[in-house]
Order: sequence, then C-alpha cells, then structure tokens
Amino acid sequence: MNNTFCRLVLNAMLLALSLPVEAQQPAKIPRIGYVSGTGDPKTPGPRVELFRQGLRELGYIEGKNILVEYRYAEGKLDRAPALVAELLQLKVDVLVVTFLPASRAAREATKTIPIVVVTSVDPVATGLVDSLAHPGRNITGLTTLAKDLSGKRLELFKETVPVISRVGVTLGFERGSAGY
Repeated sequence: MNNTFCRLVLNAMLLALSLPVEAQQPAKIPRIGYVSGTGDPKTPGPRVELFRQGLRELGYIEGKNILVEYRYAEGKLDRAPALVAELLQLKVDVLVVTFLPASRAAREATKTIPIVVVTSVDPVATGLVDSLAHPGRNITGLTTLAKDLSGKRLELFKETVPVISRVGVTLGFERGSAGY
C-alpha cells in the first residue's frame, strides 16, 4: 500500500509539473529594404559595405538573423519609385534610402513603414521632414549638413591651432553621387 501510494503521489506530482508544451514559433527575422542610387549587385559600393559592416558589428548576420533586400538605381535616379514599390511589396520592416528621389518616393509610398534617410542634403530645406528635432511622419535618418557646419569646423580648427594663418580646402565628390 505504501509503495502504491508513493507511486501515485510521484505520478501526480510529475503530472502537475508537466505543463502542456507548445511548439516554439520561429522568431520573425527582420527584413530591411536598402535603396542605393549608385552601384549594382556585383559592385555595391562603399556605402553598402559600410552598412553591412555596421550590421555585423551590431551582431546581425545577413541571411541568419536579418534579411536585407538591396535595390540599385545604378545612377538612373528616376528608377527610385519603382525600386521603393518593389521593396514595399516584399513587406520589408524598414526602408533605408540613400538618395533624395528614393527618399521622396518612400515618403509618398508609405506612412507606416519606418524610413531611414541617409543623405548629405538638408532634409528640412528639401521638404523631406518638418524639422531635424521633430522630423514627423515615419522618417528618421542621418545627414552631414556639411555646408552648414563648415564655418563652425573652421572656427574650432582655428581655436585648436591658433598660430594657423591659412587653410586650404578641397571638395571631393564621389563619382555618381548626383541626387545627394
């Protein structure tokens, strides 16, 4: 009797502890849509390589825990709306756009998918966002505003090296960077 009672208690305890186990759902892998104004799939260019490097540094491995759909305008900036539409059909989770026509096309095409704009033009002056502090809509991003900051940079340089009397400046433009 004692042996049977112990078995019953043990079985009841095991049954109580064994909760129903549901099959684990595979985690959704985020999908990024990346639109570049230059480059092509065989030679994507330095910006794409830097983007990939940044993903790796953050622990993202393309094809494993993140998917990136690349589209290249190959210098034909009028292709931007079609490339953005193609990525939206793929149900990307976020759009990364690197030239002004793609930024505008993305802004017009979606109001829900986040858009990350990477540009060297002033997004406020171009009408892309309301202000840098509060861009509004579903747009965020990075801008260098190089022209606006050049005077301040020169001022800081002069403070750092007060004996300097002349400064030479070269303007380097990446080939094919029209639209930035």
